[in-house]
Amino acid sequence: MNPGNLLWWSQFLLIAWVGSAPASELLFAGDEVLEIELRGPLARTIDDSTARHANAFSLIVVGTEIPVSLRVRGNSRAQVCSFPPLRLDIEPGAANGTLFAGQERLKLVTHCRVSSGHEQNVIEEYAAYRMFALLSEVSYRTRLLRIRYVDTDDPGRSPQVRYGFLIEPARQLAARTGGEKLKVPHVVKARLDLDQAALVFVFHYMISSVDWSLVVASGDRNCCHNVDLIAIDGAHHLVPFDFDLSGLVAPRYARRGAGHGVREVRKRRYRGYCIDRSYIAAALQAHLDQEAAFQALLQALPAVDAKATGRQQEFLERFYRSVGDPEALAAKFDRQCIDR
Repeated sequence: MNPGNLLWWSQFLLIAWVGSAPASELLFAGDEVLEIELRGPLARTIDDSTARHANAFSLIVVGTEIPVSLRVRGNSRAQVCSFPPLRLDIEPGAANGTLFAGQERLKLVTHCRVSSGHEQNVIEEYAAYRMFALLSEVSYRTRLLRIRYVDTDDPGRSPQVRYGFLIEPARQLAARTGGEKLKVPHVVKARLDLDQAALVFVFHYMISSVDWSLVVASGDRNCCHNVDLIAIDGAHHLVPFDFDLSGLVAPRYARRGAGHGVREVRKRRYRGYCIDRSYIAAALQAHLDQEAAFQALLQALPAVDAKATGRQQEFLERFYRSVGDPEALAAKFDRQCIDR
């Protein structure tokens, strides 16, 4: 069968299978790579990292053209990347009948620069989102894309084809979990769901990420830095995002932002808050229980760099070798927690 026809039929069957689900569930219901085309003034858009004007584009998916607008988003990556992250806006109803039905504003994670290493980083960050989703339902779903970028301002230029991924909007995560996204100036520890908090603390340690905190980030009014708060039945759930500066991804620019006393981005440091160590021990065990699933996930992902999968698997194996007795490691983390 022609690959294009196979893709069309796979999307048709997916839509039929989830026909009773809300339209906004379609895009993130599958985990196969979705091929799309973005056609519009590409160079003009990605070079506009200051004013960030939205420009009209066409999104083409499975032969259907959807009018959208695209603009630069993000903070640090918008400064260091020649191809910054983008925000994709869709008018209500414009994507009806497609996998993008029900979507209005989507975060698109892109390759930072043109090298294959930066494209591999996209896949590795996508893997981090998928891993946390295996640990908790209260997590951002993602969809891996193979994107064909066509610059209509430069018709003689060959299209770029790169991996990227979309992140589930916060309002959809809240609706899916029966919760509400909070906008508060600080975390109230007594209201945290401690099972979820412990998973987040240990997960950040596993992937060697220190680029997060539970206080207001510079320039913001609401908590937190690279962590959202979702209230479900009165308990506040931490939901992590933006894993590009982690050791699992380790892009070249991560050396600039390791911070927090960590010189090497792949050197693990525990930065969790002080909670009863029994929650940390349970979270460590949950990570141990997912070892095979994490490794299988990495193995199944496409690799732009043939050696990348092996490097990431070995990086995770070092974590698992270090765990040993979860109770003992939880006690060690309890001595290192940052708000005692």
